[in-house]
Amino acid sequence: GKLGRYPPWPGKIVNPPKDLKKPRGKKCFFVKFFGTEDHAWIKVEQLKPYHPHKEEMIKINKGKRFQQAVDAVEEFLRKTKGKDQASSHNSSEEKNRRNSSEERGKQSAGEEKRKASLSEGKLKKGTGEGKKRVSSVSSERGSKSPLKRAQDQSPRKRGRPPKDEKDLTIPESSTVKRVMTGTVAGFKWPPSVSEPVKDSDPYFHLILLSQTEKPAVCYQAITKKLKVCEEETGSTSIQAADSTAVNGSITPTDKKIGFLGLGLMGSGIVSNLLKMGHTVTVWNRTAEKCDLFIQEGARLGRTPAEVVSTCDITFACVSDPKAAKDLVLGPSGVLQGIRPGKCYVDMSTVDADTVTELAQVIVSRGGRFLEAPVSGNQQLSNDGMLVILAAGDRGLYEDCSSCFQAMGKTSFFLGEVGNAAKMMLIVNMVQGSFMATIAEGLTLAQVTGQSQQTLLDILNQGQLASIFLDQKCQNILQGNFKPDFYLKYIQKDLRLAIALGDSVNHPTPMAAAANEVYKRAKALDQSDNDMSAVYRAYIH
Repeated sequence: GKLGRYPPWPGKIVNPPKDLKKPRGKKCFFVKFFGTEDHAWIKVEQLKPYHPHKEEMIKINKGKRFQQAVDAVEEFLRKTKGKDQASSHNSSEEKNRRNSSEERGKQSAGEEKRKASLSEGKLKKGTGEGKKRVSSVSSERGSKSPLKRAQDQSPRKRGRPPKDEKDLTIPESSTVKRVMTGTVAGFKWPPSVSEPVKDSDPYFHLILLSQTEKPAVCYQAITKKLKVCEEETGSTSIQAADSTAVNGSITPTDKKIGFLGLGLMGSGIVSNLLKMGHTVTVWNRTAEKCDLFIQEGARLGRTPAEVVSTCDITFACVSDPKAAKDLVLGPSGVLQGIRPGKCYVDMSTVDADTVTELAQVIVSRGGRFLEAPVSGNQQLSNDGMLVILAAGDRGLYEDCSSCFQAMGKTSFFLGEVGNAAKMMLIVNMVQGSFMATIAEGLTLAQVTGQSQQTLLDILNQGQLASIFLDQKCQNILQGNFKPDFYLKYIQKDLRLAIALGDSVNHPTPMAAAANEVYKRAKALDQSDNDMSAVYRAYIH
């Protein structure tokens, strides 16, 4: 599902489906999110008890969906409270009977040793029964939250797990990110969430997703009933902007944000900026695309120059080098709105020469420039799970911190202008070549009488297994080429990557071969389909 939401989100730990394999790695719990139909494996360090953080989270998150989720939690609490009160009443009566019996035992203790010993034996037995009853209540609640007991113990001890924890431990995927750029080391529950919380919060299994890191959710091909996806945690070399507030939630910058270009990527980015509370002014070449975002709270800019002149930081995400240049240098373009202190962030995937030229003209007018192309697709953009490659003005990179956290799971700062463009082209060169190889393998399987589905199953069990591989193969097998990443754009990136190789006399024969296949697909009218439609270039 769309598990890329960043606001801490209320959920409840539940039993995973029987046919759902536990992922390997660190301890995770299987969480059902209130207000949605989403389920996911969530790492323990990304969970916070619900009650201690409820009010603060409500203040931070103003969205309707979040409020609906909170309402769903409160309804659940009201229903559960009635049951627990009845259970507590019975438990109290039993405890009173036990205490009375113990008191009588103490009073008779001085009469004779035999009676004292007998009374002591009964007391021990009674205590044991009491523990058994408490455990039973926990187990009974465990039908809704079997992991509560393990959670209750985790704040007290981080050493050897309790005897039954081996059955409760839900490990995490070995390679694996809604997430952020921070890492979690030596996790401990906050001081306010120590032992007393168990008693004051009888619904300890109700949690909020922490913002220190996006949820590590493990993809399971067999769980088609569940909306579960996988993301990978960022590497330790990340130089990331960090604007996390208390408890890791995003604090949106108070700077006015502009956004130019509402295509497949830009639309998801703007939506997430708005969700996180940013003030955004939008512009698009075809103005109708702005309407949806105006309804979500965005302001409308009439020209790129107007957006830049009225905003502190303006982002742009357009299709290719020509569009990027026209946007800046054309009539009523970005450059006309630039004056000292204005900031421009180009998120388009272009070549290093183009981005260097744009940086020079922006800076010559006293502006600040950052290139920040993104690795991802429409779905990852919608989920706020993009990978951002930035280069240029380091101070501007840091000023964009909350924006980057709203739109992406990880951001890298790569130094001087041009570095991000080069890195982005290399990343997309690898991806485009891999996609062509997938299509080549599937068509070869077909013409040699082999099952394409079986080939996918085999690949998914091997070292090449990935979300990308599975999703693109599924597209091909289902004949669904709705664009998640336009074929014409991956071909453009291959062309630019080959040119990058030419500029330094470095051979790129694989990219060159893949490029020819994409050109064939374009000739077959596949430009506006997903990159997986390169498959059609192989069909005789």
